[in-house]
Amino acid sequence: MLIGEVARRSGVSARMLRHYESLGLVSPTGRTGSGYREYSGEDIRRIFHIESLRSLGLSLRDVARALDDPAFRPSELVEELIRTTQERITAETALLTRLRRIGAAEPDGWEEVLHTVALLHALGSDSPGRRQRAALASADTAPLPVEALVEAALGETDPNVAGALRWAVARSGDGALELLAGGLASAAAEVRERAVRTIAEIPGDGSTALLRTALNGPDAAVRGQAALALGARGVADAIPALVDMIVEGRNDVEAADALSGLASRPALAERIAGKLAARLPGGSAAPPVRLRLTQALADIPGATARRALTDLARDEDPAVALTAAYVLTLRGAG
Repeated sequence: MLIGEVARRSGVSARMLRHYESLGLVSPTGRTGSGYREYSGEDIRRIFHIESLRSLGLSLRDVARALDDPAFRPSELVEELIRTTQERITAETALLTRLRRIGAAEPDGWEEVLHTVALLHALGSDSPGRRQRAALASADTAPLPVEALVEAALGETDPNVAGALRWAVARSGDGALELLAGGLASAAAEVRERAVRTIAEIPGDGSTALLRTALNGPDAAVRGQAALALGARGVADAIPALVDMIVEGRNDVEAADALSGLASRPALAERIAGKLAARLPGGSAAPPVRLRLTQALADIPGATARRALTDLARDEDPAVALTAAYVLTLRGAG
């Protein structure tokens, strides 16, 4: 078969076939009487083998080794191809994500494009200061796509940067809530906690609904953050979790403040006092727990809280008894 016909049947150009011949990859078995290259069936099979290996990403040098080196180990080359392909996919995916985020920012001109690119780079910087400045800039003058802000907020470990990112996300609108809901479902506990902290910064019914979901989650830290936020919003469902926080000594001061705010509603004051008093019976709670409950009861109005404090004023632990007696004195003075 002459070179022109081989080119038509194989899809490999005559020029490339000559290039293969110059490299020693394939040589026509014979020549015609006129001196034209003539390829045998075996030559054509080798051409197809070359093209198949090239389609996997092999260089021509590796193709030659694969076809001619008896010691060649394809498994090693395949592993290397997998690694380099994965690196390329990762890089291309990162580029695609960056382009989509730039498009989502709807820039009006190249200056805005370049500014958005600079902020996106800054969000991924190793410098906490640069990340914080990027978050603040996004919130103030150059809004970044909400996907980029949420991703940064869920991954941020520096507390100062995290605060700036939560603020920026809160200013980006309700579009963040769906993404943050995904953060609440993350397999990583630290991501779930960052998600609930960020949700707490966003006002509105949508964020309240997500906080209610977090209130029933498996993590004490997530439940606690959700309870504090819901308590500040006047949601009574947070009361049991807030009482648990006081008993367990987790952000107990903040939890007591949240309960005090809820107790400003008379309908809730007796309920809250009853929940706190229910954790005291028989002195079974350890003295530090009784002291925290006493301090929490101090800011709860009503008869139930007063009765509990009166019992605590006779507590066997001096610190508990003195604290309860002092609170009762203040109530009497009021």
